[in-house]
Amino acid sequence: MADFFVFDIAETLLEKLASYVSEEASRAYDVYEDLQGIKDTLSIVKGVLLDAEEKKEQKHGLREWLRQIQNVCFDAEDVLDGFECHNLRKQVVKASGSTGMKVGHFFSSSNSLVFRLRMARQIKHVRCRLDKIAADGNKFGLERISVDHRLVQRREMTYSHIDASGVMGRDNDREEIIKLLMQPHPHGDGDGDKSVCVIPIVGIGGLGKTTLARLVFNDKRMDELFQLKMWVCVSDDFDIRQIIIKIINCASASTSAPSIALAHHESINNLDIEQLQSQLRHKLSGLTYLLVLDDIWNDDRAKWIELNDLIKVGAVGSKILVTTRSDSIASMVGTVPSYVLEGLSVENCLSLFVKWAFKEGEEKKYPNLVDIGKEMVKKCQGVPLAVRTLGSSLFLNFDLERWEFVRDHEIWNLNQKKDDILPALKLSYDQMPSYLRQCFAYFSLFPKDFGHIGSHFVSLWGSFGLLRSPSGSQKVENIARQYIAELHSRSFLEDFVDFGHVYYFKVHDLVHDLASYVAKEEFLVVDSRTRNIPKQVRHLSVVENDSLSHALFPKSRSVRTIYFPMFGVGLDSEALMDTWIARYKYLRVLHLSDSSFETLPNSIAKLEHLRALNLANNCKIKRLPHSICKLQNLQVLSLRGCMELQTLPKGLGMLMSLRKFYITTKQSILSEDEFARLRNLHTLSFEYCDNLKFLFKVAQVSSLEVLIVQSCGSLESLPLHILPKLESLFVKRCERLNLSFNSESPIQKLRMKLLHLEHFPRQQILPQWIEGATNTLQTLFIVNFHSLEMLPEWLTTMTHVKMLHIVNCPRLLYFPSDMNRLSALEDLDIDGCPELCRKCQPLSGEYWSSIAHIKRVSFGEKKEGKLLFQTQTWIRLGLRD
Repeated sequence: MADFFVFDIAETLLEKLASYVSEEASRAYDVYEDLQGIKDTLSIVKGVLLDAEEKKEQKHGLREWLRQIQNVCFDAEDVLDGFECHNLRKQVVKASGSTGMKVGHFFSSSNSLVFRLRMARQIKHVRCRLDKIAADGNKFGLERISVDHRLVQRREMTYSHIDASGVMGRDNDREEIIKLLMQPHPHGDGDGDKSVCVIPIVGIGGLGKTTLARLVFNDKRMDELFQLKMWVCVSDDFDIRQIIIKIINCASASTSAPSIALAHHESINNLDIEQLQSQLRHKLSGLTYLLVLDDIWNDDRAKWIELNDLIKVGAVGSKILVTTRSDSIASMVGTVPSYVLEGLSVENCLSLFVKWAFKEGEEKKYPNLVDIGKEMVKKCQGVPLAVRTLGSSLFLNFDLERWEFVRDHEIWNLNQKKDDILPALKLSYDQMPSYLRQCFAYFSLFPKDFGHIGSHFVSLWGSFGLLRSPSGSQKVENIARQYIAELHSRSFLEDFVDFGHVYYFKVHDLVHDLASYVAKEEFLVVDSRTRNIPKQVRHLSVVENDSLSHALFPKSRSVRTIYFPMFGVGLDSEALMDTWIARYKYLRVLHLSDSSFETLPNSIAKLEHLRALNLANNCKIKRLPHSICKLQNLQVLSLRGCMELQTLPKGLGMLMSLRKFYITTKQSILSEDEFARLRNLHTLSFEYCDNLKFLFKVAQVSSLEVLIVQSCGSLESLPLHILPKLESLFVKRCERLNLSFNSESPIQKLRMKLLHLEHFPRQQILPQWIEGATNTLQTLFIVNFHSLEMLPEWLTTMTHVKMLHIVNCPRLLYFPSDMNRLSALEDLDIDGCPELCRKCQPLSGEYWSSIAHIKRVSFGEKKEGKLLFQTQTWIRLGLRD
């Protein structure tokens, strides 16, 4: 059954109620007594919610009672948000000064008397409902548990590259697979000449098929055996076109400079299937390659033959390594017998469990807990994912009763499919604090194998008030980062790559299944197979264009999220847009990227609760209604890639809650005063704004921390002097921009932590203003500086730099002296700098002694091309919403 998150929802609502009850405004609206009554009743109910969540499967009717409490809390939150909207509008009018009359007229529909009567009626109704539901709860005999004692323990995040020393019990499996790859492939009979050997690895989910394939893929012997290595995750959708594109992109990343590969990646999606086939043949022809097709689910033999025929053009000796959960699929694709991956031994499982449940050596202090752990791992059936996740959930928890509770939990006895590990994952999920479980459910809105960027969840979780600071002073970006770190420490996330302010990750398929399992009553992914959307669903994710039907969407007003997560899947029906706006007035997130409607209706202003509006990559929209500026709760507005957008709407300064603003426009001059009024603006992006010469000249954007400027061909200068809090700067492909814009001025002290400069082919030296970030800079990317001849000596004074990537700077010959002063440097990548790479070679290179202390180094190695390519892609994606 799906989970509830009532405790955390009630806690959030109580915080809001406390602030409203204490305000004189509640007395002015004549709602003080009812708000106080709701607060008192909810305080009593909250005390038994944790016990109710524990017992909801045993006591008949308790689940429905929890559902009713949750619904009334959501309704109360909507009412309180109505107060917030009204207050924000009054603040806008007050702050507008001399333009107060115009702004007041703009909001003239907000009649205070009508508003007061309406809100008083709604609050009274909520109070009556809550009182009745609370009284019904007395019959369940619930105990009062006022504090959620589930602890959060964090581990340090790591890179996603495979660490062979951290993988238990797979050495023999790796050697067996490598033996198969080294063997010459006998030609098949019956289906014609099979020039490519296909080796399937088959096993249940979570067993470590992908991990094993990575161990093989990254083995140095593979670099000697194959001229080209490519990794493609196939997952649920066996789309020939998309698989071809992925193979071409991988081949490009392996054989080209990363920036060239990235540009190639951005343009290849426009090719038709015939052009793609030609590209594929060109990339693979005559080369011995290793292609990993990870996680195949397709059992349509015709599709497999079609793909196989296209990739036969490689040289003799090419191999394909396939991972799948299905024996029948393995038999269909394999040209040799399947390699059946077995579960880990109990000994290896226990070693893995101990590694994740204790700090190194600490298990010796708790032999009784280790014994209990041995009993638990036996129930995990040799599945590493289950063992690791279970161990993580008990990390630094030495309470004997808690361990015994987990060992003896009845969930192990659930009816389940053969080899199902969901009980182990669900137990680990149950150990999470309530607020973390609620955030986890949002993973179900995205397809499997989706690449997540941290900023996505800052927007998504933030839109629903899930990012709460215990001290009240933390930024939502930092809170989201902590939540992600907590989920990662519990082994719910994988492929984690950390660039400082930007981070990328995925969730395992089985973890995604768990998210769908716990969220299924309120979260729904809409595709062509969807025939009905239950009225209680609050969060909708649309992943296929042909699933959009008026009749499908419920008339219930409960919907809070409409999300289009897939590239190329969007809305093209203005009529359906009108329906959504009229029907779902409590929407918090409206994510319409890759849509193609021509106009956004004036009625968008009715969505006064909206926190995030994403119109990115709309290829038709030319203007936005000025009424969009009535959305005082709006925190995220993305117009990125709206290439036909003529101008920004007037009145942007009234969006006083706006934190992230992504802009593409043909406008040539910005209203500096409007941007200066955006006091909460955290992230600002300008992309493909071809007519902009200047961003700002005088007006200070005092709160801005992230600035992205990309493909703004007319831009001449950057206003760093009016961005006092800037921490991340990403600048790419701005041909007229003079990076040394303030070379004559004293060096300004900067707070920058991340700097990415890309495609400045005429720049011969790094701009000296970077030196102003000496005390703060942690991540530095210098990409496509084709004329750069030397690195400045002051670079070695930047002793906080942890990551330094220098890519495609072919004239760069020298490091500055004293590189060993960069004591914090952990990740150094130099690619496309032939002479410098030669001087950095281990042992023999003249610079090796000054950089040997760095944890991870890469100098133009072919095997690192894909990582560098991914690095740039993730940085570029991560700095936008």
